[in-house]
Amino acid sequence: MKPTIRNAALAVSVLVAAPLFVACAGTSTQESTGEYIDDATITAKVKNQLMQAKDVSALQVTVETFKGRVQLSGFVSTQDEKIKAEKLARGVPGVRSVTNDLIVKAD
Repeated sequence: MKPTIRNAALAVSVLVAAPLFVACAGTSTQESTGEYIDDATITAKVKNQLMQAKDVSALQVTVETFKGRVQLSGFVSTQDEKIKAEKLARGVPGVRSVTNDLIVKAD
């Protein structure tokens, strides 16, 4: 292949491939595929920690993760349980921050 044809083929390849890479990149409001997988893993690990804790009502706690930021929502029985759930979530590798929206149920 002559250098000019090779350069033109390379330029066309870059122009065709560039949109594919941009589509895979995340934005401030949308996760990339890799971020989605990472967040799903973090969510599963946080949920697992909550399920293993004897003093946390894990079935009533919802865990959502977006770009490493974990949000806990749902209901717990005590303030101590709320604090424990947040502490467990913060201890999971990859968690950048935790928003604790858990509500303590009134007896």
